[in-house]
Amino acid sequence: MATTGLPPDTEADIVRVTEALAMITPRWNVRILLALSDEPLRYTEIAAKMSWLQSGQLHPKLQSLCDAGLLQRTEHAPRHVTYGHTDRVTSLLPVLPLIVTWAEQHLEKPDRPLSAIEQVEDSLTLLTRRHAAAILWSLKIRGETSGRATAGFVMPGSDWTNVYPPLRQLVADGLVETDGLGQPYRLSAAGHGLGPVLGALSAWSAGQSLALAAQHPVWGRTSAAQASRSWVSNQPRWLAPSTAPAPVRAGRTSSLGWQNTDLFSHATLPRPKVTLPAGGPRR
Repeated sequence: MATTGLPPDTEADIVRVTEALAMITPRWNVRILLALSDEPLRYTEIAAKMSWLQSGQLHPKLQSLCDAGLLQRTEHAPRHVTYGHTDRVTSLLPVLPLIVTWAEQHLEKPDRPLSAIEQVEDSLTLLTRRHAAAILWSLKIRGETSGRATAGFVMPGSDWTNVYPPLRQLVADGLVETDGLGQPYRLSAAGHGLGPVLGALSAWSAGQSLALAAQHPVWGRTSAAQASRSWVSNQPRWLAPSTAPAPVRAGRTSSLGWQNTDLFSHATLPRPKVTLPAGGPRR
């Protein structure tokens, strides 16, 4: 049963990305995945890398990541168990530098330089707000839209005023903007800048090569690529990929692209980007 007023293929895309974000956003999940990026480790070795976790907190995290298909538990002997990446999470890791790049360009500058992992965690928090994905998709497709019309696309059948709390939150986060009370809403420059991130998450969640992210029928239609810039946060950093992310490992197939036919049936011309307030979106 449809839960939004958007085309079915768009709704399926939003659901997949929302589920993908739900896998990686819970606190410490990304740090655990990165701790295992070199080789599989035993529980005690992971615990040593995550020393701030209290006793009993790590095991449920590892279990949930295994259940999500991101980690693989291998029992070598009764008392020798290791945890390592699955192919699924290996193909996810190239998305993280894209998130860092977006955070460097669009999030407000903190009082102290942040590590790459902190940039990722701050960004993921913004993307997992309630109804955030559906609102961002809707505004990207429809362009500038009233709150009432946005409610019709994002939460049909509900009281249309329910859309205002998530819209106000996205405005406060700097991803959406409006000229004032009763005025229509539109994506901010930071919201439009999420194109590479959301396109890559969509490709990954659909089991496709991240190289197809630029062909995404919604987020692949970004304006001119943003100029690269030097990192401003602490080292070490992940290097932003200079070429398309590596294809998914051999043995994993992917289609040639999204088979969406209805996504732009109501597309409008993009509005000129408006300069963000000093400091960028809030963290």
